[in-house]
Amino acid sequence: MPVWNFVRHSVYHDSVTLMRLTHDMEAVAGVGRAAVMMGTPPNRALLAQAGLLAADGEAAGPADLVIAVVADSAAAAEAACTAAERALARRAAPAIVGPARPRTLAGGQRALPDATLALISVPGVYAGAEARRALEAGLHVMLFSDNVPIETEIELKQLARARGLFLMGPDCGTAIVAGVPLGFANAVPRGRIGLVAASGTGAQEVSCRLAAEGEGVSHAIGVGGRDLSDAVGGTMTLAALTALGDDPGTEVVVVIGKPPGRAVAARLTQALATLAKPAVVTFPGVDHATGAPTIWTRSPTPPAVLAPPAPAIATLEDAALAAVALARGTALRPVEFSRPAAEIERLVAAHAGTLAPGQRFVRGVYTGGTLAWEALTLLGARLADVPPDVRGEGSGHRVVDLGDDRFTVGRPHPMIDGTARQERIAREAGDPATAVLLLDVVLGYGAHADPAAALLPALSAARRTVTAAGRGLAVVASVTGTEHDPQVRSRQVAALQAAGVVVMDSNAQAARLAALVAARAGVRER
Repeated sequence: MPVWNFVRHSVYHDSVTLMRLTHDMEAVAGVGRAAVMMGTPPNRALLAQAGLLAADGEAAGPADLVIAVVADSAAAAEAACTAAERALARRAAPAIVGPARPRTLAGGQRALPDATLALISVPGVYAGAEARRALEAGLHVMLFSDNVPIETEIELKQLARARGLFLMGPDCGTAIVAGVPLGFANAVPRGRIGLVAASGTGAQEVSCRLAAEGEGVSHAIGVGGRDLSDAVGGTMTLAALTALGDDPGTEVVVVIGKPPGRAVAARLTQALATLAKPAVVTFPGVDHATGAPTIWTRSPTPPAVLAPPAPAIATLEDAALAAVALARGTALRPVEFSRPAAEIERLVAAHAGTLAPGQRFVRGVYTGGTLAWEALTLLGARLADVPPDVRGEGSGHRVVDLGDDRFTVGRPHPMIDGTARQERIAREAGDPATAVLLLDVVLGYGAHADPAAALLPALSAARRTVTAAGRGLAVVASVTGTEHDPQVRSRQVAALQAAGVVVMDSNAQAARLAALVAARAGVRER
C-alpha cells in the first residue's frame, strides 16, 4: 500500500492525544496503518523507520502536525485524515473555569509549592532538559520518557546523586512512592517489602504476587532498564538500596532488573553485603549470546541475601514468595504450579488432544517486556529451538514484546490499546504450526479499562480460524493485577475463562503450562 502524509502547519497536540487517534484512523476502510506525530526530527525518523514517511512529512517542521497513512487509495487516506481531524476537534478541551493549568515546571511549582516529585513524559530529545530543570529545582524525577540518550541519562543521574535526589528512569513506567502509585502501577497495599526495579511489568508482577500473599509494598523505586549497565554504573539502584535500607517501614528488599555489568555486579554485591536487611535478587532474562537463562552467581553475602542460582529465585513469582518468607521468617516455598498435579495433567492432555498434526509451537503475544523475557526463559528451559530474544521472529516457538519501540511508533502502548495485539493474534492463529497462544494481561492505573474485553473479539476470531481449518488451539494467560485495580482482577479472569482461556496464577505458571502442552504435542507427533 502507498503512503500519504498530510501536514498541518503550526498545529500542536501532545503525544498522548495523538497516539489515541490511531484507532480512529485505522478503522477507516482501506487503511492499513496510520500515525499522527509532531514533525520533530526524532519523530520523522520514527515515521521513516516504520515506513510511514512521505515527502510532505519529510519537509515538516517541529511545530507542524504530520498525519501519516498507509492506504490502498487516496480516498481512503483522505478519509483517515478527516477522521483524525474530527477526533481532534471532539477532544479539544473546553475552556477551563478557574485557575489556569500550569504549562511550565516553574508554573507547576508555583501552583504546588510543596511538591517534591516531577513526572516527565515528553519526547526523549527534550526529556533531558526538562529533567535537569526539575533536579536543579530540588525535585525528585520520574522520567517516563524513552529514547533518552544514554549520555544524558548518565549526566542526569550524576546530578541527582550529587543533590541527594532520585532520577527514576528513563523509560520508568512504574513506581510506588510512599503508597502512591505512579505510571502503570497496581493498587497494592502499603507494606513492609521494598522494591528496586529496572522493569515496570516486573515490579507489577512482584507487587501483585506480594498482595496475593497478604503482604504490601513500602516503596517501589524504578531505576530504568539501563541503570545496571556498566556505562550508567548502577547509580540509582545503589541509591535506592541505601534509601530502603534507611527506611524504617521497609523490612525486606527485592531487586528486579536486567543482568548487571561486571563492574556493577561487584558494587551491587558489596551493597547487598552491607545492607542491614534481608534481600532477594532476581534478573529474569536470556543471555543474547548463548540463548541460555541469565544466572547471577551467588555472592559471599549474608545468608539473608538470596540470589540465583538459589532454586527459589528462578522467576518473579519466586522472588515475591522468597520476600514473603524472609519477612515472616518462614521456610522458602518454591511453586511450580499452584494447582494440583492431577489437574495440570488433565489440562495438558485435554488441550494437546485437540491439536492437529503439525501444531507444536508456543506463540507468546505480550504487552510486558520483562514478562515476555521471563516466558521466553521458561520455554527455553523446557523446549528446543527457542529463540534468544523477544522479537517474535522465526518459524518455531516465539515470544514477541509488543511494547518494544518498533511496535509503538505512532501508537499507544499495547497495555493501553489492544489493536497491535489483536493483529498479532490473528497472525499466529493463521499459522498451522501454532499450538498454544500465550498471553499476559496487565492491569493497573493507566492500563486499558477492560483488557479482557479488548482481547475477546480477537480470540473469538482466532477460534473461528482454527476451527475452519480443522485445528485446535490452546490459549493460556496470566493476569497481573489485584482486586482493587480499576479493572478488578477477578472480573478479568472470569471473562477470559468464559471464552475458554486457561488463566494461571502467574506469568511463570502460564509459561510452564504452555511448554507442557507444546511438549506433549511434539511427543505425540514423534
